[in-house]
Amino acid sequence: MELTHTPSWLERTALLLGEERLTHLRRSHVLIVGTGGVGAYAAEMLCRAGVGHLTLVDADTVQPSNINRQLPALHSTLGKPKVDILAERFRDINPELELTVRAEYLKDGSIPELLDSARFDFIVDAIDTISPKCHLISEAWQRRIPIVSSMGAGAKRDLTKVRFADLWETYHCGLSKAVRKRLQKMGPKRKLPVVFSTEQADPHAVLLIDNEQNKKSTAGTVSYMPAVFGCYLAQYVIEHL
Repeated sequence: MELTHTPSWLERTALLLGEERLTHLRRSHVLIVGTGGVGAYAAEMLCRAGVGHLTLVDADTVQPSNINRQLPALHSTLGKPKVDILAERFRDINPELELTVRAEYLKDGSIPELLDSARFDFIVDAIDTISPKCHLISEAWQRRIPIVSSMGAGAKRDLTKVRFADLWETYHCGLSKAVRKRLQKMGPKRKLPVVFSTEQADPHAVLLIDNEQNKKSTAGTVSYMPAVFGCYLAQYVIEHL
């Protein structure tokens, strides 16, 4: 990206963060994997903060059940790929944005190719299935690419309980527990910054399912909780780039 003067739409950000940090954000490339309830909000906050290059990865299309909480989900966008909706939206926010869109389901074996396809300054993990989530984390560790990961936002409603933590210090989070268990089998224990909630999940808001790939259950959600998780992820990236 050609770096010249600060565009008018970023003047308030420059006033808060400073020109030097804003210039660094404009030169940065962030990979966001998963653009559902959490990832789409993280991606938009990074876009609005002036991150110059984003790569979005998600194979999902908008479904009616997404409308209660997901940024790209409207009745007018049903059936459309989430990454395509976000791409149009983000280019309207920042016409100078360099944007790479991959409408694909991230499988374990395709993760090395993805991470080697560009020089990423940071990774946002907003995947909600265990195997690709853990393989993405492991491959990022091997390449020393900074990564921040979202844990479970489902079946929870108290946004005051949302926290940053190291994965190994989280509690009251079923996804964290499953990720820890899988990562312990994949290699040495390392620190992993995550966003999680200390709130106990509502057991009445969890249903067992058998009709979704790599998912054994689905959880009730409320509009604001995934968005808050996404904003936490974006803050972490902006503060640590």
